Amino acid sequence: QVQLVESGGGSVQPGGSLRLSCAASGSISNTDSMGWHRQGPGKLRELVAWISSGGTTYYGDSVKGRFTIFRDNDMNTLYLQMNGLKPEDTAVYYCKRVVYTSVPSKAYWGQGTQVTVSS
Repeated sequence: QVQLVESGGGSVQPGGSLRLSCAASGSISNTDSMGWHRQGPGKLRELVAWISSGGTTYYGDSVKGRFTIFRDNDMNTLYLQMNGLKPEDTAVYYCKRVVYTSVPSKAYWGQGTQVTVSS
């Protein structure tokens, strides 16, 4: 089992910044891949950013150039630096971790953290 705990959400004005964190514990491995999804009001959950075990990153088109995904060296904590926030970034942000040491692979989700961008 893997436990994921997100933090760092909150309310911010347009143009502001926030940094989300996702602390992992349990059966984690340096072969895991990790990322952030979000679900806005009345919207489907969407992928925001992803980082592979090798460090390759992917960003959704709507956040490219504004958000940065990174992790600490031991891969226990995942971060999402969000700059230039827009009202359309308002959503619940979820951390996800995929564990490949199990067969089949397993995906784990955090509980979500609310980000609200409003003037």
